[in-house]
Amino acid sequence: MTDEPVTAALAELAPDFRGELLRPGDGGYDAARRVWNGMIDRRPGLIARCTGVGDVQAAIRVAREQRLLVAVRGGGHNVAGNAVCDDGLVIDLSPLKGIFVDPSSRTARVQGGVTLGELDRETQRFGLATTGGLISTTGVAGLTLGGGLGWLARKFGTACDNLLSAQVVTPAGEIVTASESENPDLFWGLRGGGGNFGIVTTFEYRLHRVGPEVLAGAVFHPLERGEAVLRFFHDFAREAPDELTAIAQVFTAGPAPFLPPETEGRRLVAIGVCWAGDLDEGERVLAPLRSSGSPLADVIGPIPYTALQSGSDPAFPAGRHNYWKSSYLNEISDGAIAAALEYAERMPSPYSVFYVEHLEGAIRRVSPEETAFAHRDAAFDFNALAVWEDPSDTDENVAWARGFWEAMQPHAGRGVYVNNLGVEGQDRVREAYGEATYARLAALKDRFDPENLLRLNQNVEPSRAGAVA
Repeated sequence: MTDEPVTAALAELAPDFRGELLRPGDGGYDAARRVWNGMIDRRPGLIARCTGVGDVQAAIRVAREQRLLVAVRGGGHNVAGNAVCDDGLVIDLSPLKGIFVDPSSRTARVQGGVTLGELDRETQRFGLATTGGLISTTGVAGLTLGGGLGWLARKFGTACDNLLSAQVVTPAGEIVTASESENPDLFWGLRGGGGNFGIVTTFEYRLHRVGPEVLAGAVFHPLERGEAVLRFFHDFAREAPDELTAIAQVFTAGPAPFLPPETEGRRLVAIGVCWAGDLDEGERVLAPLRSSGSPLADVIGPIPYTALQSGSDPAFPAGRHNYWKSSYLNEISDGAIAAALEYAERMPSPYSVFYVEHLEGAIRRVSPEETAFAHRDAAFDFNALAVWEDPSDTDENVAWARGFWEAMQPHAGRGVYVNNLGVEGQDRVREAYGEATYARLAALKDRFDPENLLRLNQNVEPSRAGAVA
């Protein structure tokens, strides 16, 4: 792409744009183009840091007129790095930080640049929360638009199940509201269909009584006991009440005051939990987990919900290189356990991890047709996360994640959680939705973005002629 369209876009935007417009060489440009995944190193021609819906509307209008490549940034946390592009325009929502909690109606209106940690801090002032993810620096926008799994999903449904309405700037530059009563087809698509149909500037969420303390933490075992631990996890999780979410993971232990010193540098298997209910009842339900197999450490106890939500942040800081591969599992079979433990031994980086998150509960009780997040029957979400620091180690780490994923495929179920996808091609996007849901999303794309202006995402391709691939 030549520089002329970007220069023209800057000239057209500059007079009335309230936010900040950044070009290469400007102060703040390098910080603004960085995203969480250190593998991503792209240089946009222009970054439009929006301070209101008018800025978003102006930016998308100019991008359409100048036929610029467009990336939309919320939290910038997605592993695929779609929040930034080379040469084109980044519409940056990260300055949009408004959070408006109504404790009487148990709702919150949240702007598109808010992170999960920021939302949790505001809602917890009133003892309220909605389903978020597992890392507090994740943006609410991307998480919700892709479905939104997290510690509260088994009790209260996914993040998109708790979305009540959304303010959207369409690719045509119109501002519309999507809800059950207004633009219901668009509202259906926003709940799992990603950023394909417009830029969401405000989300309205249903909130629930949660905290300020939940019963949460983890038990830790040596990897040598991994087979027994993962079998126990499978059986224990499948029988658990909705209030309990459990996640099994294998990782390399660092120095930690609650672990024996000799475990540092060794592979451990942990079962992390969150009980979103009565604490005394939670102690009873968790007793078998805490007594099984004589754990190396047990750090389960009442903790602030905000501490749980940010507890994984130190293990996944911004700037490290990340490559993920993921699939749903219907069960954790003996074959899946054998493959997982084999690849756990092969982890080339001490920062890598694999985890299996139990789903079901309230997630499953929503009809697959009700939202674009359609794989409601999945029992578990499997993820191989290759994480490393030295760029020269990229090939080895990517090969590990790919090999791990391939080894798990004979034991995998249908589909993949769209928020776990990297740049994996159109077939994988279709797999994330299934054919019926994808066809309905494509029809919606034809209505709202027939030219595929918003294509830097897990893209649903429009069917009409003239769309840009």
